[in-house]
Amino acid sequence: MESLAGRQVALIDLLDRLLTGGAVLTGDLVLSVADVDLVHINLRAVIRSITPDGPAPW
Repeated sequence: MESLAGRQVALIDLLDRLLTGGAVLTGDLVLSVADVDLVHINLRAVIRSITPDGPAPW
């Protein structure tokens, strides 16, 4: 796979490469007041392209 470092890449090319291979985004969100955690949320998202001949992701 060719590296993208040091190259200018159009946004559409980057999105095409991302959707072709897929990606998983994860993150944590913590809401706290006075060092007391009030809310803790785990975030996960799967980004991939969907084709008519492939199985549905849900």
